[in-house]
Amino acid sequence: MKKEKRLATLCVQAGWEPQNGEPRVLPIIQSTTFKYDNSEEMAMLFDLKKEGYFYTRLQNPTNDAVARKIAALEGGIGAVLTSSGQAANFYAVFNICEAGDHIIASNEIYGGTYNLFGVTLKKLGIECTFVGPDASEEDIQRLFRPNTKLVFGETISNPSCRVLDIEKFARIAHRNNVPLLIDNTFATPVNCRPFEWGCDIVTHSTTKYMDGHATQVGGVVVDSGNFDWQAHAEKYPGLCTPDDSYHGLIYTEAFGKLGYITKLVAQLMRDLGSIPAPQNSFLLNLGLETLHLRMPQHCKNAQRVAEFLHDDKRVAWIHYCGLKDDSDYRLGQKYLPNGSCGVIAFGLKGNRDTAIRFMDSLELINIVTHVADARTCVLHPASHTHRQLTDEQLREAGIAPDLIRLSVGIEDAEDIIDDLKQALAQL
Repeated sequence: MKKEKRLATLCVQAGWEPQNGEPRVLPIIQSTTFKYDNSEEMAMLFDLKKEGYFYTRLQNPTNDAVARKIAALEGGIGAVLTSSGQAANFYAVFNICEAGDHIIASNEIYGGTYNLFGVTLKKLGIECTFVGPDASEEDIQRLFRPNTKLVFGETISNPSCRVLDIEKFARIAHRNNVPLLIDNTFATPVNCRPFEWGCDIVTHSTTKYMDGHATQVGGVVVDSGNFDWQAHAEKYPGLCTPDDSYHGLIYTEAFGKLGYITKLVAQLMRDLGSIPAPQNSFLLNLGLETLHLRMPQHCKNAQRVAEFLHDDKRVAWIHYCGLKDDSDYRLGQKYLPNGSCGVIAFGLKGNRDTAIRFMDSLELINIVTHVADARTCVLHPASHTHRQLTDEQLREAGIAPDLIRLSVGIEDAEDIIDDLKQALAQL
């Protein structure tokens, strides 16, 4: 029996296994198309009767190798790379939902995803009901409808840094015969593997820690293979009834547990695109090779910084599950015992202008839209990414108007703290 490789080894070597005489490093196959000797071979590929490459919008060797690596890291059976994390969440939902359907999502999620679910999907006829992650099982149960198709949450919410009770949400989802979809971007599989807690589908913005160097924008959808679509065929006709665009092929019958991933590629990628460039996947793979080394350093630094901010009299509040008096400390110890991530949410005593003065005084730490890479950076959502929202709308989305999102990098922790000290001293 072949022994399973440990996570650090998977980070470095999974996905690309060169044969005799092939490149040791994953090559960039920067080609849109692939040559075949006869028409019949190409026809078999288009009918999904044969595996192979024929057009990069559907499959590319470089992209697929990186997708295999991430699937291995998460413990899934298959994965698909997308052009962004936003695309990954859209594809993951749209692959099993259509006009007239309903989904349930935690309200403490990334603002772009909140808007995607609450505004854009609504224009496509898919309605979303948001619920607080602390809601009781009874309250969440009351939100389900006959047309509810999935439940969504983030392992660690962006930007509020709340930890989701994955088992609770999985239990409720499965009781209602729908899958649980988790965005695992902040935790990464180094610190949490949601499939082990009952989740069915995982997404990531690979732009963040997986890349780790802010060099490419990307996303991924990973399927656990655990949800039995065929057992609930009436809920998921897209997977369990004939697809007229493939001569009546039924994905769950033709591809078994790989039906979900195959449909996402063969139907959604075919019709909508949103693929990453092979060059971007190559850069992502370089980041993945050190993910297991970087995440512990992010967490170690963030713990030091969180403890400093926690004890500073100018800080009004702080959310970081590594702090023993944090409201999510218990959940953090359960789901993230080795550390959560490098992102901290906190507020300063004062008002919005206080947050702006503080950030403008920082020197080492940069104000950027990005989060979760090697360099420490900061953002005030109410003034930047969410500036169109009122204070009331911010609170509905689980974001305090004074929230500052600090993404602690892998520099020396003392230098990061020194910069915070001098900026706080100028308030």
